[in-house]
Amino acid sequence: MNTSSSTKARVGVLALAAASLLIAGCANMSERERGTAQGAGAGAVAGAVLGGITGGNAGRGAVIGGALGAVAGNLWSKRMEDKREAMAAATQGTAIAVDRTADNQLKVNVPSDISFDTGRSDIKPEMRSVLDALSRNVDANTQVTIVGHTDSTGSDAINDPLSRARAAAVRDYLSARGVDPSRVNVQGRGSREPVSSNDTDAGRAANRRVEIFLAERSA
Repeated sequence: MNTSSSTKARVGVLALAAASLLIAGCANMSERERGTAQGAGAGAVAGAVLGGITGGNAGRGAVIGGALGAVAGNLWSKRMEDKREAMAAATQGTAIAVDRTADNQLKVNVPSDISFDTGRSDIKPEMRSVLDALSRNVDANTQVTIVGHTDSTGSDAINDPLSRARAAAVRDYLSARGVDPSRVNVQGRGSREPVSSNDTDAGRAANRRVEIFLAERSA
């Protein structure tokens, strides 16, 4: 086997090994560990391929790529994982969804049956305990974005200010519990971003929601 063929073979083996680890190793990991593993696996593949193509050492390229990938994949920090776990525990048994977004934010989706009555922007009692828990997870390193949504009933002239008023009500509640309002961004999207069909009662209820995003502030 010539040098070129040997290099390509090593690249293939390294890429396959990294991909196998990426798939097999993520099953029982936390969100943070999974991000690190996925970053490392992707970096190792890229490093191996680049090293092989450019005539460098494919193994060394995989190691360097894996290290860089691990750093990139670990942008979901332990602090954010702790916040996710705390919010998941606080909302257990409710229809509230707590997720990690693709850009490493914590997203708390609060549907209308917990957040607001139809056509109103005052917070329901059921939502207060959730916001109390959320306020305890907002520190000086956290940026908050609150986005209000409505269904398609009514015009934009009604829905746009209503969606923003709902987001503002959440901000004011958090502010009353010690969250610095200067770190809270409020947005109202009206009915422009539905997550379900507006043709059914259930779909409209799903679209009437408030989304709260927590992100680590950049230095």
